[in-house]
Amino acid sequence: MTGPVDPSYLWSGAELDLDAYLNRIGYTGERTPTLATLRGLVHAHTTTIPFENLESILGRGVPLDLESLQDKLIRQRRGGYCYENVLLFAAALERLGFEFTGISGRVSMGASGLRPATHALLRVRPADDERAWLCDVGFGAGPLAPVELTPNRGEFSLGAWRYRLELGADALGGELWTLFQFGRDGWLDRYTFSPNPQYAIDYAVGNHFVSTAPRSPFTARPFIQRFQPEVHHQIDATTWTISYPDGTGEVRELDTTELPKVLAEVFDIELDAADAAQLTRGE
Repeated sequence: MTGPVDPSYLWSGAELDLDAYLNRIGYTGERTPTLATLRGLVHAHTTTIPFENLESILGRGVPLDLESLQDKLIRQRRGGYCYENVLLFAAALERLGFEFTGISGRVSMGASGLRPATHALLRVRPADDERAWLCDVGFGAGPLAPVELTPNRGEFSLGAWRYRLELGADALGGELWTLFQFGRDGWLDRYTFSPNPQYAIDYAVGNHFVSTAPRSPFTARPFIQRFQPEVHHQIDATTWTISYPDGTGEVRELDTTELPKVLAEVFDIELDAADAAQLTRGE
């Protein structure tokens, strides 16, 4: 019979090149496990590292070991989807001494029916604050800061972007939170989540489905996002959507030959010549 999970080194923090990570996201603040540090890290990570699923589209796997994440997201200055972003961020939090738990969300975006729990999140308690905070650095559309997990909080703004957080119950009476966001179509339920702890191995299982399953949206077409305090850019296949905090925006259709240039100039994703050629051919 095994004992309780040792909380030490669950997230490979000892293997992280912390200086390189902080330089990558442009964070120059204190390196202490405080709420101010957490806010600074979330803002820097969310607005610097883009969301992208191009490895799956290019026919490659999506490894989650920390060395692979550091090579891709830090050294190559690429982006990643939720599992990649969250595991890199978790390693940094662990290295800095934060107390936190991994959790999973079910992304709905207004759709009905039960969705798989395939979105990675973190529930964090800073050393100088007894409250629990939701950190979502891997959705590709913010929030720009940690979200206080307060029941019936209602509407709130982080920067110019508007959200709503509600606490309900699941089918067994347990906690079930719903995060809503305001956008082009008004208020939309983004995802639900519960406080049930998740570990890196749990994320590996979800990652396998997201990166390989024919039913996964991330194996069918490019999906790239860049989130900034004043604008959100999204490419879905060849549709480029530009959204603003007040709900306005515009939609453009791209030719596949335009994708590498737009990715470099707008999303800060530089593909090498071989990958750019494969992407434009749609292979």
